[in-house]
Amino acid sequence: MNTSSKGSVLISGASIAGPALAFWLNRHGFEVTVVEKAGAPRGGGYPVDIRGTAVEVVRRMGVLPRLREAHVDTRRITFLDPDGSPVTSLPTATTVGDDGDDVELPRGDLTKVLYGAVRDDVEFLFNDSISALDQHDRGVDVGFRSGARRTFDLVVGADGLHSSTRELVFGPEERFHRYLGYCFAGFTMPNELGLSHEGVLWNRPGRSAALYAAGDGDEVHGFLSFTRPEPPFDAFRDPAAQRDLISSVFADDEWQVPRMLTAMRAADDLFFDVVSQIRLPRWSSGRVALVGDAAYAPSFFTGQGSSLALVGAYVLAGELARQHGHAEAFDAYERGTRGYVEMNQALVEEGSGTLIPPTAEALAERNARLRSLSAMPGDVERPAYSALTLPTFASAG
Repeated sequence: MNTSSKGSVLISGASIAGPALAFWLNRHGFEVTVVEKAGAPRGGGYPVDIRGTAVEVVRRMGVLPRLREAHVDTRRITFLDPDGSPVTSLPTATTVGDDGDDVELPRGDLTKVLYGAVRDDVEFLFNDSISALDQHDRGVDVGFRSGARRTFDLVVGADGLHSSTRELVFGPEERFHRYLGYCFAGFTMPNELGLSHEGVLWNRPGRSAALYAAGDGDEVHGFLSFTRPEPPFDAFRDPAAQRDLISSVFADDEWQVPRMLTAMRAADDLFFDVVSQIRLPRWSSGRVALVGDAAYAPSFFTGQGSSLALVGAYVLAGELARQHGHAEAFDAYERGTRGYVEMNQALVEEGSGTLIPPTAEALAERNARLRSLSAMPGDVERPAYSALTLPTFASAG
């Protein structure tokens, strides 16, 4: 380890897990570098939630007031039949629960706040990424796409579902990728229905179309999701193929779907992916560890990706500061969080059944359940969100 600090750590990824980990490692006295393939922290994006244990993480970071300023306060979700008629309209807390501390905000706002909390204290390398890793007794020799080479004591992959760091160290993604049978596309489009602080979800068996208004502005987030037996690997890096696939799936649908398809074709912010989880037997190998979606993506059906990233970053940094060596720290990080992660990954079955019932029978059952919820007071129980009590780590500074 370096004599000037507790050691040097390279983090790949500057979205949520990466800046959060950088914050806590810097607080504990590590020398931190973050590499990000984009040219700057990414703005925009659909709203994400910070719930349960993760709220305490951002409170300890001192950024909770700023995050609350960006809170979008979704007030209701309206579910529609195939013909566009309403099934029911429910307060958000009735379907996902809310203990009053939850924060919902645009993903780009969360990234901006996390980056702002640490940008003056650690090194950021934008427009670059890791191309090679060579571990040895003294550290990890890292080759960058830019051609630079540097050595770090440790490397952490915080680079998402399709993590290149994970592939370099653990092997091809297909080994750990649990495809859940769905694809989705997200994009922004004009708010022609005048939606405000609400979501509208239309369903046919096996597919859904949603319009989501984070506020009362001129744009909404459009989402088109559908079942598919196998991942469309040929479309992952081909935006034209993605648009063609989505258009073919929804070609005969009504409601606002034709308008959504037109907007999707013209959107410059189309995001297409599969609904999947990452299941790894271990989250570290030698001097390299993974955190957030790179290690344990729960899928957007759970609504817990951002929360797991924040909690995992906090615990990983704390264990690296507390333990005598990286191997012990990585083991402690995994022991302390794996049960919590797996509880939240298990929420996927409930989420998929609510958002995209795959059959006519499942859709009818979902609608009956929602109608009964509308007549029942009280909040949804959420034991998985708060299943982990955060440890307290002594920190430098």
